[in-house]
Amino acid sequence: MDERHGPLVSCETLFENIEDPAWVVFDCRHQLTEPDWGAKQYSKAHIPGAFRAHVDRDLSGPVGDGRRGRHPLPLAFARFLAVHGVGPDTQVVAYDDAGGAWAARVWWLARHHGHPHVAVLDGGLERWKRLGLPLSSGHERPRRQGAFQGRPGAMPTVDTAGVEAAVEDGSLRLVDARAAERFRGESEPVDPVAGHIPGAVSLPFSGNLGNDGRFLSPDELRVRYEAAGVAVEGSAVYCGSGVTAAQTVLAMEVAGLGTPALYPGSWSEWCRPADGRPVARVGEDGVRRLVA
Repeated sequence: MDERHGPLVSCETLFENIEDPAWVVFDCRHQLTEPDWGAKQYSKAHIPGAFRAHVDRDLSGPVGDGRRGRHPLPLAFARFLAVHGVGPDTQVVAYDDAGGAWAARVWWLARHHGHPHVAVLDGGLERWKRLGLPLSSGHERPRRQGAFQGRPGAMPTVDTAGVEAAVEDGSLRLVDARAAERFRGESEPVDPVAGHIPGAVSLPFSGNLGNDGRFLSPDELRVRYEAAGVAVEGSAVYCGSGVTAAQTVLAMEVAGLGTPALYPGSWSEWCRPADGRPVARVGEDGVRRLVA
């Protein structure tokens, strides 16, 4: 394969290569409130040749007692790639219908396992449909077993102890990629406690996209993060459970800012009531206050 693509690839480019056996595509559509919704949608219509990647089962490890959050990093992701035909030179493409919120998990995990040839489909399935490109139904079977043997550890991460230290000494600029109302503590639809990690800045991942559902230009993204005082050196990104935060990591790479650390456990690990970690909320007067 002569040309590599990442962290983004256009619908037009994917269509040009859709029958190339050196390209492997994953459909990552998901809904937190209905875990099997994505599989149903995939069966009805998906990009030809795309395989199903389930956020809970394929892209996350067992939750266990919840100490590592709602979506722990998977233990068998290398095998998942291999059984779907991914080898060291394969171009991997992931897509969803949510601005890369789920697809970026594949991008981040593949990079974390040392695979550089991976991209998120810019504009996702919605743009693919708008362009009138073909769709398939049913399920796809891998054409061959891949030779992927990567190991995790190639992407920067920070654990809870590191975040706790940052809260104390400000050594990390924490970026909260969740919706602003969750950051403020006005609502929390999934986790047991509302609010945010003290000292974090709110930059919802949806703000990385333009009105057409594609990522903003590198210059626009750079302005967004620099205006919030976020630089890659000394920054870490979190969300609800470490999944959608990967879309922000990707956006910062697109902006030319490098690769920030990801907090895999994210808010779902931080806010466990039994652990008693500090929580901040924003009051009606706009002032941040510690509430726990």
